[in-house]
Amino acid sequence: MFKLKCDDFLVFDESTGTYSMAPDQKVRDEAEKNTWKTAGFTLLKDWRLYLMLVPMILVYFLWKYMPMYELTACFKDPSTGDTLHVNTFSWAGLRYFQMLFTDAKLSPDFWLAFRNTFITAFYGLLFGFPAPIILALFFNEVRSNIVRSVMQVCVYLPKFLSTVIVTSLTLILFRGTANGKQSEGIVAAVFKAFGAKQELIDSGLVFTTQYYRAIYIITDLWEHAGYDSIVFFAAVIAVSPTSYEAAQIDGAGKMAQMRYVVIPSILSTVVIMLIMKIGGLLSVGYEKIYLLLGDGTNNTNNYAVAQVISTLANQWSGGGGPAGGRSLGTAAEMLNNLIGMILVLGANAIAKKASDVSLY
Repeated sequence: MFKLKCDDFLVFDESTGTYSMAPDQKVRDEAEKNTWKTAGFTLLKDWRLYLMLVPMILVYFLWKYMPMYELTACFKDPSTGDTLHVNTFSWAGLRYFQMLFTDAKLSPDFWLAFRNTFITAFYGLLFGFPAPIILALFFNEVRSNIVRSVMQVCVYLPKFLSTVIVTSLTLILFRGTANGKQSEGIVAAVFKAFGAKQELIDSGLVFTTQYYRAIYIITDLWEHAGYDSIVFFAAVIAVSPTSYEAAQIDGAGKMAQMRYVVIPSILSTVVIMLIMKIGGLLSVGYEKIYLLLGDGTNNTNNYAVAQVISTLANQWSGGGGPAGGRSLGTAAEMLNNLIGMILVLGANAIAKKASDVSLY
């Protein structure tokens, strides 16, 4: 504890030899005394706004915090009882984490899934993060409000399609002939015209190791890039017009204005969004990958590149998984989340060192 002195919060009057409280200190003391009263008055005054927070709080509590209890399954032995509802289980400690690294049967599958998770997420960050920024810069250069509004609506719409619809469209467009039982997809026919191998076309481009990742990243960009550009576009339009005028007086063209005016002005937003994106780097879309992964019987050609930790954990947790599958799957997901937390802490630390912008 720091040792406080009277000089730290009192003013000494040399003429009288006494201490008195400074006016600003009186204001601070009065504010501290009335903190709860002020908070209560604000709550009563704006009770309608705070009432609107209740559904969001309930959603976070029910779907974000309560499910955290299930994470304890990675430390429990399911063979001794139900790890979620019955207290007859025994604690397994770090046994299942150790199995992920050392078990001869499980470890290869885990490391393959981890490698695919990292590669898929890295490509998603490499191509998916700049795309919304480029779209926002492009929208800013469109002078017609009507044209810009129409274009924005067109690129926002895929975000509101369900994952099932997106994957169904992908499978239809890239589908193969399936031994002559169905017609080729439109995109598959284009690939065939440009020299793609017939056996790849027949099996379906999505179910091949050569094209799966590219198809996944492209469809992910189509689905999310437009909607994600909203934040960056809001930052772009907030740039003061006087900055553009000053750049024009100095002889800067459009590209120079974009480089020296727009990008530095939105840099803080870009850094914050990048840190948040890195935090979810290993949280790739489970539902979409699961639907593109194949039915597990005939379409297993893309498992070597499509299997990720979330789909592997779901496979282990199912009835046909290995012994202790639920605990193993939870341990894999826990390890994945811990790595994600380390990544966001590291990215935030680097951003704080390199600039004044950080999450905290």
